[in-house]
Amino acid sequence: MSAFVVGQMTIHSRDWMEEYFSKIPDLVARHDCQFRVRGGDPARLEGDAPVPDAAFIIEFPDRAHADAFWSSTEFRTLANLRRSGSTLNAILVGSI
Repeated sequence: MSAFVVGQMTIHSRDWMEEYFSKIPDLVARHDCQFRVRGGDPARLEGDAPVPDAAFIIEFPDRAHADAFWSSTEFRTLANLRRSGSTLNAILVGSI
């Protein structure tokens, strides 16, 4: 059963972005997953939460692949870089 990571990102500075976005697509592909949405041009449909600067959805073959990706050394290194200039809210959900 597919699993999806859904993320909402607020960008505070752009210093990290070139390096991060030059590396993350290859890392995603090497973990047997793919971006379904990247950037996403977020717009509010309902609710009061702030609209993020960017959003993404990554599809994984299953939750085990998503967990392996999120806990991998390579991703943690890139995540630390991303955190230097952004805040991310991410959730993992399975398909129905």
